[in-house]
Amino acid sequence: MTSERPYNVLFLCTGNSARSILAEAILNVDGKGRFRAFSAGSHPKGFVHPRALETLESLGYETAPLHSKSWDVFAAPDAPRMDFVFTVCDRAAGETCPVWPGTPMTAVWGIEDPAAVEGEEAQARAFSQATRYMKNRISAFLSLPLASIDRLSLQTRLRHIGTMEGASRIDPDVA
Repeated sequence: MTSERPYNVLFLCTGNSARSILAEAILNVDGKGRFRAFSAGSHPKGFVHPRALETLESLGYETAPLHSKSWDVFAAPDAPRMDFVFTVCDRAAGETCPVWPGTPMTAVWGIEDPAAVEGEEAQARAFSQATRYMKNRISAFLSLPLASIDRLSLQTRLRHIGTMEGASRIDPDVA
């Protein structure tokens, strides 16, 4: 899988307010120009969770361009062609996704929803933990030899990344 342009990566979740937003921000920085990350939701909330923004800002990530949007934006004919699509919540993993132009590689990287945690301190810890899990997945993804690996091996490795610490569901055959 070789690319002269940056690889386009779409992170999906139901609400597109927390986990997928975290992933978009992290990959856009940590990917160092090799990747362009996007995020979207099947039923977007229309806002980014304030704790997601706070967590990202505390780690030095840019948050200004982040916003909640529908995955339909990325299924449109004029949308960027995705190379990878990662679902980061179990509810979205069970939904029927749009057809993505170009048949991108897909995997489920489910992480528990930190926005569902109640209580100020508990939610702050949950966002910190979700961010750590996402950074670990993205780090493993960035270490893959994308230019020299065959598609089947790459698919296997992408699914394995979804079973790393913090996985909300360990089912590497679902993607």
